Amino acid sequence: MTQVEVVEHWIDTPGGTLFAQDWRPQNPTGVPIILLHDSLGCVALWRDFPEQLAVATGHRVIAYDRLGFGRSAAHPGRLQRDFVEAEAQQGFAALRRQLAIGDFIVFGHSVGGGMAVGCAAAHGIHCRGLIIESAQAFVEDLTLQGIGDADRQFAAPGQLQRLARYHGDKAEWVLRAWVDTWLDEAFADWNLDALLAQVHCPLLSLHGEQDEFGSPAHPRRFTTLAAGPSVMHLLPGCGHVPHREQAEVVLAEVQRFLG
Repeated sequence: MTQVEVVEHWIDTPGGTLFAQDWRPQNPTGVPIILLHDSLGCVALWRDFPEQLAVATGHRVIAYDRLGFGRSAAHPGRLQRDFVEAEAQQGFAALRRQLAIGDFIVFGHSVGGGMAVGCAAAHGIHCRGLIIESAQAFVEDLTLQGIGDADRQFAAPGQLQRLARYHGDKAEWVLRAWVDTWLDEAFADWNLDALLAQVHCPLLSLHGEQDEFGSPAHPRRFTTLAAGPSVMHLLPGCGHVPHREQAEVVLAEVQRFLG
């Protein structure tokens, strides 16, 4: 197995310090792959996937905790309606600036996939590829149902402690930021249609056929509306976290996409 060096970074932003981790193969090829986590996620919850990705592709892989998540500083308040699109000019831009990253590939899971679309649109001259996994292109009833079910599950005794293992005393904020933002009526007509028209780099959209937070209508919308070349793969027997449920399949698809 190729040896991968793991380096930690602390990224300065106006809102607070962000934690980032960096997996560096011995002889990296291509441009860095930057990972964007899901609504309850953080660097630690990617588990061993970043290292697997670095080994499989030979690319340097970087993941960071958004403000309010994981080891990053607490978020000062509620998420705004445009929080998905805004990440491109916030934590993502700060990471690129501090680590002197020029061209890049962005890989986002779930809401991180929506953020990755925003990054590809806003930093288009430098984005060499966009990979989205289980991402939402719009607000769908199935998504809201899945979030409501999860909220009820987290209300059971001891369940919030699962999040606290990764987010500490920010766990309650992390849960409410996800649930309350998506279930807010003001968010009901949110979508990524306008941003997708600004995405000109190659796009790979991966989606589990049994994803409990979104139907295949999402990857179809991504690949239909993106301005650049795109490819969609539905993964049979797979739910919302393909990189954990079918890691070998995801790695193979990414390797094929990167060529």
